[in-house]
Amino acid sequence: MKMPPVSRRALVKSSAAAATWLALSPAIIGRAEAATLKLKCSSSLPNDSKFANGRVYYDNLVKNLKANGLGEQVDVAFFPDNQLGQEIDVINSVKLGVIDLMVSGSSISANLVPLVGTFDLGYLFNSFPQQTKAFDAGAAKPIEEALLKGASIRIIAWAYNFGSRSVLAKKKVESPEDLAGLKIRTLPNPIITECLRLMGAAATPLAFGEIYTALQAGVLDGLEHDPPTILASKFYETSKNYALTQHIFSPLAIYFSEATFNRMDAKLREGFLDAAQKAAGDTRTHGLAVETEALAALKDKGVSVIACDKEPFRKRVAPQTDNFIKAHPEAKPVVDAIRATQA
Repeated sequence: MKMPPVSRRALVKSSAAAATWLALSPAIIGRAEAATLKLKCSSSLPNDSKFANGRVYYDNLVKNLKANGLGEQVDVAFFPDNQLGQEIDVINSVKLGVIDLMVSGSSISANLVPLVGTFDLGYLFNSFPQQTKAFDAGAAKPIEEALLKGASIRIIAWAYNFGSRSVLAKKKVESPEDLAGLKIRTLPNPIITECLRLMGAAATPLAFGEIYTALQAGVLDGLEHDPPTILASKFYETSKNYALTQHIFSPLAIYFSEATFNRMDAKLREGFLDAAQKAAGDTRTHGLAVETEALAALKDKGVSVIACDKEPFRKRVAPQTDNFIKAHPEAKPVVDAIRATQA
């Protein structure tokens, strides 16, 4: 096949166009490289910017991303109120890389890696400041490593649930005997379920999104959770007695998919992780203040807040930790480090 001759004018024009494209290509490539990274962040709690830890953490994360100059490079979409599914489904989606971020207690990931259940042992912690001090000293490292190895999930920061877990019930609870026969909702987590059983309750695992209707229908006699969550989720509308058993100071984990971590540009990842950790610090400060405020608000809504004697509950739960360590010897250094830490 004979090719038609190319005129000198056409050749010059073609060469000029090629030169122009080459001159512009770095800018085009640069814009492609700077494409916004879109992430999905899930929380089971309501979209409450004051009393729901997921939304509070999200707001702090966005603020710190902007402060780090990443506001245009990272776009985090927030999905509260179980919009992406129940927590057990979401944590599995984080494992698979379908969901990037999840803000939830450490408890839910114990379903994937049982060692994480160490943090759910009854009366292991005595305060959130003690927890932070222990984690800063490295007590959480074995847990983080086990979750990454066993489920491909990173914990990129630790914050606080907004208060310790206590028992909200339809009847007054002051002692373990008062819990006898009461169907108290727990997380679908064997450690917390066992803790409540030892405390005297008929522990009833149930997904978070099903609690309110179960309380309304009489399927449950109560639940155990922190004051701001009870307020934000309006559980006080169904039960009016809140016993301050304070049996678990559950840490709030910021879960991050290892698949997402690996696909991030190294420089972007560094700035993102810094923002995530700063957001956790801001959320801890907020959480300590808002627990007291939530308790006062619950009282205003007719809830009787009962300062019960915790010692009888503590004695009943004491064997749980020894039994857990027998089943999971790798938990012993974690427990020892926490117990050795004074707030």
